[in-house]
Amino acid sequence: MTDAIIVKLSLRKYNIEVANYSKGVIDYMSNETDKKKASKKQSKEELKQKRTEERKRLIMEQEKRNRKLESERELAIKLRKAEVSARKEAIKNREPFKGLQINPTVSLFDEAGKEKVGERNWVRFGFDIHPQVTIASSLILLLFITLTLIFPTEAQNLFNNILTIITKNTGWFMIFSANVFIIAALFFAFSRYGKIIIGGQEAKPEFTRFAWYAMLLSAGMGIGLLFWSVAEPILHLGSPSPMFDAIEPNSPAAAQAAMASTFFHWGIHPWSIYAIVGLGLAFFSYNKGLPLTIRSLFYPLIGNKIYGLWGNIIDVLSVLATLMGLATSLGLGVSQVNAGLNHLFGIGISTTTQVILIAVITGFATISVVMGLDGGVKRLSEINMILAGIFLIFVLVAGPTVYVLSGFTQNIGYYIANFMEMSLWAETFRATNWQGSWTVFYWAWWISWSPFVGMFIARISKGRSVKEFIVGVIVIPTVISFLWMSVFGGTAIFQQLSGVSDLTSIIEVDESLALFSMLDNLPISSVLSIVGIILVTVFFVTSSDSGSLVVDHLTSGGKMDSPVPQRIFWAVMEGVVAATLLIGGGLTALQTASIITGLPFTIILLVMIYSLYLGLRQEFLIERAVDQKLQQVTDDHIISEVIQSRVHDEALVDAVTEILVEDALSDKQEDSSSKNT
Repeated sequence: MTDAIIVKLSLRKYNIEVANYSKGVIDYMSNETDKKKASKKQSKEELKQKRTEERKRLIMEQEKRNRKLESERELAIKLRKAEVSARKEAIKNREPFKGLQINPTVSLFDEAGKEKVGERNWVRFGFDIHPQVTIASSLILLLFITLTLIFPTEAQNLFNNILTIITKNTGWFMIFSANVFIIAALFFAFSRYGKIIIGGQEAKPEFTRFAWYAMLLSAGMGIGLLFWSVAEPILHLGSPSPMFDAIEPNSPAAAQAAMASTFFHWGIHPWSIYAIVGLGLAFFSYNKGLPLTIRSLFYPLIGNKIYGLWGNIIDVLSVLATLMGLATSLGLGVSQVNAGLNHLFGIGISTTTQVILIAVITGFATISVVMGLDGGVKRLSEINMILAGIFLIFVLVAGPTVYVLSGFTQNIGYYIANFMEMSLWAETFRATNWQGSWTVFYWAWWISWSPFVGMFIARISKGRSVKEFIVGVIVIPTVISFLWMSVFGGTAIFQQLSGVSDLTSIIEVDESLALFSMLDNLPISSVLSIVGIILVTVFFVTSSDSGSLVVDHLTSGGKMDSPVPQRIFWAVMEGVVAATLLIGGGLTALQTASIITGLPFTIILLVMIYSLYLGLRQEFLIERAVDQKLQQVTDDHIISEVIQSRVHDEALVDAVTEILVEDALSDKQEDSSSKNT
């Protein structure tokens, strides 16, 4: 009994323990289930919160992007309105020009009284000409041609007398003026005006740099470089400039002085003249919409009077100067071609032969003129520059290479060291007229060429800044000219000083034989002479071609694309003038023609520098005022946007929060519905 009771009590205790354990297990499992449910609920809430925050971020970012786009649109509208308003205000409050103008309110930005390009032109029989300029220029040229051909001896004497009088009495003026062009070019390039873009801020260059430089060189000095690259150093070697005291002819010192004088005549001075004229034409034409003629350069001074008598006089002088400068180059070129043919094939050197050559080569030039700038001048220039480069390299390698290269370096140093003295030396204290035959002639020649070269450079230089334009036009062609002169002139001097050939005696008889006599002492001289003749001929064609296009611009009121018959007329006229000068006195007549037209045109160009300064200055001041106004508008807009953005962001946060709360309530209702279901 006692044992049974004990057993029962034990079983009861065991059952109680089992029950308690089961209850504990159940409670534990229940707790774990509750925890899992709570954790799952928490995770769901966190996920929902993350999704809510992500939606909030995306909504706010999209709203900010929309607001930024709207802000940019508003700013663009404000800037357009501000630019128009600021430009009008700046023009209204500008300082009036002070100078030669009759009406001091004349402005480059005034549209009243301006005429369209070619508005006064006469269009008949395939011609589109400015009647006053064309008729006056043609009559003067025809009168000159007729009198020279009827009285050739008297014309020759007259040319000699005029050359002596002008060089002796006005040489100082030409020397002084050439330096003014350098100062003006440096000022425009490196002052605040250097950033102005030719053609406006959006303009892009029409030609590659190589094509641009090729056309610059071909149009600027092509024939002259070939004609004088041997003749001038040798002539200076035998008769040094009196500026270099007590230098013995045909000595090493004379050689260095000869190359320095040659560099001086073919370096910075001529290209500075071209740069200033070209810059003025390009600026007033492309930036201000004026005709591409010399008269347009004087708009700041005489205003709309450029369309009347004064403008006609300026363009007539430009036509005459251009044609005489071209005739000088073409005359030199055809003389050299004749000399080359005589050297190779024994064709006699005579005026008759040269006139025939002018007729033939002018025919080729006429074909190039008909093809236009891109098809004719550009293609010929590039081909000729490649051929000239090969020619240069061969002469450098086949000749005294080390002598030439070391001379190139030393010549540049000597040129720089004596630059100021050579630039201002006017032969005042000497009873000589060396400058008249050399420096004064060169400066007059370059100035008479400047309408032609300047206009041609302007025509091909749209899209370049003022600084790039001036540096490119002056530096690159100058360095290449120095290299060319060093190779050909240095080789000739080496041959002369080393006794290989007596070039001095040959050149004193006829300068046109210089190049071919030097080539005789190099390998394959006959082939080189043929290449030289081809180069001179193609340079003749490109110069005539370019000159015809330029004269055509001048006589058509500035039109870029005039009828073909008109271009042919001026190409033929250039050849006729060159032939007339050769008949009337040869080299002396050519020099006299350049000096006669170059002297009065120098005065015109000096006045033009001041006019160009006024134009660039007003352009800069107006654009600066506009830029300042636009910057002010931009700053005000940014400040306004910052303030509005702060307010807008706070409102946006509230709005997004309300949207998300509504979304959360909607989600809750959906959850309740699903649970009930």
